[in-house]
Amino acid sequence: MPLKRPLLIIFSVLFADQLSKIWIKTHMYLGQEYKVANWFYIHFTENNGMAFGLELGGDYGKLFLSVFRIIFVSGLAWFLWKMVKEKAGKLYISILSLVFAGAIGNIIDSVFYGVCFSTSDFGGVAALFPPEGGYAELLHGKVVDMLYFPIISGQFPAWLPVWGRVVSVFPACI
Repeated sequence: MPLKRPLLIIFSVLFADQLSKIWIKTHMYLGQEYKVANWFYIHFTENNGMAFGLELGGDYGKLFLSVFRIIFVSGLAWFLWKMVKEKAGKLYISILSLVFAGAIGNIIDSVFYGVCFSTSDFGGVAALFPPEGGYAELLHGKVVDMLYFPIISGQFPAWLPVWGRVVSVFPACI
């Protein structure tokens, strides 16, 4: 597969991702949602840390996470380029391109959104490039999440190792 196809996938997904995130931040308040189907909602939430809302503590934890994302994505870029050169399967390269685009989108959010947007809250929408400045410093922004698929509903039992304890700390994540 020539390099054009993965680049087309990456830039198309990244453009759509950032366009939709900017629209969400400037037109929806935090927690607002639109029902698209019984199994799919557009639900505006911001993630300060990692998957399931897990965080590394304080400013240094957020800085470490942002730098780690950049290093990880650099390695993913090298691996993707290597797979293209080795003519790996088209589906495999396409999937890696989608993952790479999503990771780059999250890096853009965490690096720049704190500087470019005012705070999102439950009563109003964020402003792009507010005169008073953004809600956080460079590398300290929150990642915008918006796709919600309520396919499975339930709870892990408290006796289950790790996940049972996570449910009690992060009940909205399950």
